Amino acid sequence: MRIFQTRWFARFSRKEGIGDALLTDAIQRAERGMIDAELGGGLIKQRVARPSRGRSSGWRTLIAFRSGEISVFLYGFAKSARDNVDADELADLKTLAGYFLTLREDVLKHLLMSGDLVEVSDDEPEKDLS
Repeated sequence: MRIFQTRWFARFSRKEGIGDALLTDAIQRAERGMIDAELGGGLIKQRVARPSRGRSSGWRTLIAFRSGEISVFLYGFAKSARDNVDADELADLKTLAGYFLTLREDVLKHLLMSGDLVEVSDDEPEKDLS
């Protein structure tokens, strides 16, 4: 399983202090079938815990997800900042998920080299904080 972040999400995660271990943990939970919400079109919503505060007060992430193959963090927000995405945003994110889930390896390499995608480190995840 390869895990990536879009350039936008990488800036968001860096600003919010969301490390690769927390992102990896969210994907590992999804791989075990513990998906917070399946939104259709390969798009899922996973909560990411704030250290020492748990997932319920943490961040919401929207991820292009194909089990055992690829995950791309597309969008994130703090629960305190907004309740959810609207219908238009959801439609756009599903389209984006479809794009990322069908990438050929050569296009993926190009996106990595250009910085449009950032690969998440596969270091040991932090323990579940929920």
